[in-house]
Amino acid sequence: MENTISNIYLIKDLARLTGFSIYTLKYYLKIGLIRETSRSPETRYRYFDDSTVQQLKKIRALRRENKSIQEIKNELF
Repeated sequence: MENTISNIYLIKDLARLTGFSIYTLKYYLKIGLIRETSRSPETRYRYFDDSTVQQLKKIRALRRENKSIQEIKNELF
């Protein structure tokens, strides 16, 4: 059995790692392109993991191909 440890990121970390603005990341959350892994009940901070980083890299590649948001949604889901 393989035990994989995933990194945990805040939205500001995702912005730094992927080059997307925090505003864009919040928009992608709102429309369902990405999902938070969990949320702190005390601080309400959103938490993300490595799968979100990979998803954002796919989104970035598709945006470079001039795909619309709807086309990206259709391709990813």
